[in-house]
Amino acid sequence: MRRSGLPRISFHQLRHTWATLALEEGIPLKVVSEILGHAKISITGDIYSHVRPAMQEDATTRVAAVVFGP
Repeated sequence: MRRSGLPRISFHQLRHTWATLALEEGIPLKVVSEILGHAKISITGDIYSHVRPAMQEDATTRVAAVVFGP
């Protein structure tokens, strides 16, 4: 990691990052939950996923397109 210039992060931080990126790419929460090995989907949604501004903007834009047309 040092040679590549990447910051040092823990395995736990890597799980958070992976879950967030997967959800941003539209991978269903249930699939992400299963990959992470959680017994309940709520664990993934409540703890491991983070709503980033780009995700909120995408959601509002998509719903507006349904309501008002493209």
